[in-house]
Amino acid sequence: MSRIGRSPIPVPAGVTIEMTDGHVKVSGPKGTLERDLPRDITIRQDEGVLLVERPTDQRQHRALHGLTRSLVSNMVVGVTDGFTRDLEIVGVGYRAAATTPAKLDLALGFSHPVSVDAPEGITFETPAPTRITVRGIDKEAVGQVAANIRSLRKPEPYKGKGVRYAGEVVRRKAGKAAK
Repeated sequence: MSRIGRSPIPVPAGVTIEMTDGHVKVSGPKGTLERDLPRDITIRQDEGVLLVERPTDQRQHRALHGLTRSLVSNMVVGVTDGFTRDLEIVGVGYRAAATTPAKLDLALGFSHPVSVDAPEGITFETPAPTRITVRGIDKEAVGQVAANIRSLRKPEPYKGKGVRYAGEVVRRKAGKAAK
């Protein structure tokens, strides 16, 4: 059996879970998340924990078992604590400013400023001009927005300039050899 799939999901106080055929809705203090699930995988609630079960040991059911458990667990964590993704900006004159919690203005060395609008449920913070924090309750959405911001100016290998994840190591290349 899947090690991830068979581990129970603890449900903290203040979180309500509604399950219908192939659909789960998780509500908590930070908001509500909904997701359609594979129809063969079942979820049952037992004394403050959720258990994800699969019908058979077929390859597809084994694959969906752990996936479904991870998705539902991320929903529970999202509505209680939320998720964050930190980005760093490296480069002379490169900076970011959150004009509103849902709008981010970036100066990334282009001839024009780049503006990024946050989708619903995502907020931006700029604790420093070279740091960006993306917050939200949906882990997938937070990661996608952070990846979109990073893709505006990926770190280049010669000087390391660009937008990178906090703690990301950029492999540097040697430049031209001098005579």
